[in-house]
Amino acid sequence: QVQLVESGGGSVQAGGSLRLSCAASGYTYGLYCMVWFRQAPGKEREGVAGIYSRYGTTYYADSVKGRFTISQDNAKNTLYLQMTSLKAEDTAMYYCAADQSRCGTWFAGNYNYWGLGTQVTVSS
Repeated sequence: QVQLVESGGGSVQAGGSLRLSCAASGYTYGLYCMVWFRQAPGKEREGVAGIYSRYGTTYYADSVKGRFTISQDNAKNTLYLQMTSLKAEDTAMYYCAADQSRCGTWFAGNYNYWGLGTQVTVSS
């Protein structure tokens, strides 16, 4: 089993920055992929950024390319999401997800492990 705990959310003005963290514990050795999703009120959960944990290869949703950066610190078993040039439409609950075998997809059902989320609110 793997446990994921997000942190770093908060309120920021448009144009500002935040860094989210996701601490992983448990059987992290077997993780193949870690992904950030977000969900705004009344909207479906959408993928934001992902990373192939073993290789460091990253991928992003078009809506955040050039503004968000996903990274990992394997020594700390921690995933990060650096968010810059934040917009009001980035307001959402942000979730960390992980899986041992699937990656490169925005289909939430493909990921076995989820955190409880951290709220990001961007005011315009």
